[in-house]
Amino acid sequence: MRRRSAPFRSVVLPLVAVVAAPLALSACSGSGDVQVEVKGAAGTKPEVVIPKGDEPGKELALKALAEGRGAQARKGDMVIADYVGYRWAKGSSKLLASSYVDGKPGAFPTGQLIPGLDKALAGRKAGARVVARIPPKDGYGENGNPQQQVSAGDTLVYVLDVRAVYPKDAAAQGAPQPLDDSRLPKVAGAQVPQVSVPKVAPPRTLQVRTLVRGNGPAVQKGQLLALQYAGVFWRNGQVFNSSWQVGNPYATTIGTGQVIKGWDQALVGQKVGSRMLLVVPPSLGYGAKGLPQAGIKGDDTLVFVVDLLGVH
Repeated sequence: MRRRSAPFRSVVLPLVAVVAAPLALSACSGSGDVQVEVKGAAGTKPEVVIPKGDEPGKELALKALAEGRGAQARKGDMVIADYVGYRWAKGSSKLLASSYVDGKPGAFPTGQLIPGLDKALAGRKAGARVVARIPPKDGYGENGNPQQQVSAGDTLVYVLDVRAVYPKDAAAQGAPQPLDDSRLPKVAGAQVPQVSVPKVAPPRTLQVRTLVRGNGPAVQKGQLLALQYAGVFWRNGQVFNSSWQVGNPYATTIGTGQVIKGWDQALVGQKVGSRMLLVVPPSLGYGAKGLPQAGIKGDDTLVFVVDLLGVH
């Protein structure tokens, strides 16, 4: 959820298009000659050699250079990966983005990506390295994407190093903590939270309570935080946004103004694995203007249940 953008699930993706109707995934689809040479060990900055003067193939090609371990990525999972991305056309290529240069991995919500990336990540495990040559029909299509410096007809080349896979049903893991305060919402459900808001005036200050105490590392300012969340209006108890309803975990940089102030203040310092209850007053949410396109009024107090899945 981003502070100045709507809808709430406006995820900043590295050279990734969100599609309305993603194609069915197949872990083995698109195998073939990727035409590029990749040097270096998985998890380190790759050296990519794209042949000069050659035209890229017209079909999707994928090549696994390392298999990884653990659960396979499925549609609806959140994949955290380091990456480099190139455009390739008319015998020349250009580096467009690199998480190794930026110093932070990318967040890839499977099922919401351009088809070529969805297929490249399907079935991958943490520790995997995959090379993808993505033709326009599996990328940005005939129109390209000028904002991403991708022209019509450009082929994309990615090298992706998977750091982690968070299942779409991931939830907090830890010790439940009692919450005995009749002035605060009650939360039921071990996975998808059900929130009951008391019929009293909302608190005027930020309220932060631990519902499940995780034993992972503390969240630090500037890290990429993978999480699940549900947002509820205090005024009527209705859910206005939820990663469980959307069908993907969420990931955002925390503590740097990428989300509302209430999140930045409440989540830095908390332990991975925890489930947190946040009550956010308007001044730390969307302010006096609210967010009309999401139904948020200027005087709305917002209730969030946030599960902290991992940091990178």
